[in-house]
Amino acid sequence: MTAVRLAAVSVSLGGNVVVDDVSLDVGRGEWVALIGPNGAGKTTLVRAIARLVDFAGVIELRGRATRRLRRAELARELAVVPQEPAIPPWMTVSEYVLLGRTPHLGPLAKEGRSDREAAGRALARLDLLELRDRRLDTLSGGERQRAVVARALAQEASVVLLDEPTTALDIGHQQHALDLLDELRGDTDLTLVTAMHDLTLAAQYADRVVLLDGGRVVADGTPAEVLTEATIATHYHAAIDVVPVGDRLAVVPRRGSSTG
Repeated sequence: MTAVRLAAVSVSLGGNVVVDDVSLDVGRGEWVALIGPNGAGKTTLVRAIARLVDFAGVIELRGRATRRLRRAELARELAVVPQEPAIPPWMTVSEYVLLGRTPHLGPLAKEGRSDREAAGRALARLDLLELRDRRLDTLSGGERQRAVVARALAQEASVVLLDEPTTALDIGHQQHALDLLDELRGDTDLTLVTAMHDLTLAAQYADRVVLLDGGRVVADGTPAEVLTEATIATHYHAAIDVVPVGDRLAVVPRRGSSTG
């Protein structure tokens, strides 16, 4: 079953075409990593799927055009972890994570027991229980990023979009967060679409890698099919080695061998 479908999607910002005629199907329970050099259109494509920017073409979520969904309907099915989230500094971590339940509430309704339990599970999964009463403005960048991911998990959506979800995290919390998302996929058929700069993390976790350049899809396949030395040299202007790590890959820059 297709969870997310894009057909001939284009986005223009300030008169410039940033996403250009992208068509893409993401299966239910699949993890797709969007990669590409700076300015390739990764973040804009994520924002288009979330209906945060205007776009031409069609985007469907489980067979329904996102343009036809009310905002609350869309939010029940799709959660977003942006690269630069708006974080109210006066809120506690638990209050912020509980906001993830908002799409499930009726007008003027208050959170109930099931909502608090969902938020508590998300706090526990992101190792945030000891920080639950801390104000957001007292957290480190990595701790805030974990709170943002926890809020998305509390939403219990079937599709999660993540824009550079590990940028502010140390290597331990990177691994913890990505392992958790991978575990949830196995348990719940969660579908993940992540914009990622780190090619090794993309290779380690994603089922599929979609390479964008100039707003267009220039490669789409397994990590082994897309992350080749020739492809990276062409689109990133970088010299790298692709190193097997178990049944996955690592992408390692060659020191002093830049092709730019």
